[in-house]
Amino acid sequence: MGPWIVTTDELGDASGLLISLTVNSVAKQASNTDQLIFTVPYLVSYLSRNTTLLPGAVIATGTPGGVGFTREPPEFLRPGTLVELTIEGIGTLSNPLIGDRSATGSTR
Repeated sequence: MGPWIVTTDELGDASGLLISLTVNSVAKQASNTDQLIFTVPYLVSYLSRNTTLLPGAVIATGTPGGVGFTREPPEFLRPGTLVELTIEGIGTLSNPLIGDRSATGSTR
């Protein structure tokens, strides 16, 4: 998660934000927070009925259409792949994939 934490006074209510995901600079997913099944305020309200949400709590909302295994043919991530997620008003999270250390003997 990261590289930033953005508060509501900086971002607003998180509605109408563009979301995009690329794999090795190729667009794979594109959506908008308006497409969420439940709004962010609703999720916070609902979850906090039975759970104490503390600073730093993460609420995972799912993913837009375009997931790799549902593609024809299916696509899977491999070591050396760069996955980048951008959310408007927040920033870009870049995740380079590395191989399984136990399988390769690498200490990277």
